[in-house]
Amino acid sequence: MANENTLNVTRRDRAGKGAARATRRQGLVPGVVYGNKQAPVLVSIDPRPLMAAMHKAGFSTRVFDLAIEGGDTETVMVHDVQFHPVTDAPIAVDFMRVSADTDVVVEVPVHFINQDRCPGIKRGGVLNIVRHEIEVKAKANALPEAIEVDLAGVDINDSVHISAVTLPAGVAPTITDRDFTICTIAAPSGMKSEAAAEGEGA
Repeated sequence: MANENTLNVTRRDRAGKGAARATRRQGLVPGVVYGNKQAPVLVSIDPRPLMAAMHKAGFSTRVFDLAIEGGDTETVMVHDVQFHPVTDAPIAVDFMRVSADTDVVVEVPVHFINQDRCPGIKRGGVLNIVRHEIEVKAKANALPEAIEVDLAGVDINDSVHISAVTLPAGVAPTITDRDFTICTIAAPSGMKSEAAAEGEGA
């Protein structure tokens, strides 16, 4: 399972834009907990632990224990965070209730490994990332923090497709109608110029 963390929140009494603004004036981020066929719960959270969690790897796939003031605990994932357009500070957060059996669709970040064993990069090629994230469907407790793409043996002009990636058991891409490209190794500009010159001389 993705790492579980605890986030502490307090209940809010009122919904609406005015109530949300009042919460922000107190230095807190308004939020809502919803899903699992239960009534929504309005909450507020200190932005500091929220931002600390956001800066850790795998934030979008992590399962949190949401400790609500008064003794209740919800098992959640962060479904959405809204940011201030100027300061980039979080101004609203949506928590989605999950359980071990909950099917979720999330975008998982891609990590590229073994770049030092990639002949294309060693020859001066450039890693062209087509997908920084891959949308997958899985049980909430089976989500990986990242999807690793192995570049060992990949040469210039080669592409890495999703079929070459080993996903954890129970994790499947939502795109199923094609073998989509994750990255390519592009030829360096000098090599392209040489190839073009050779073509002109032929």
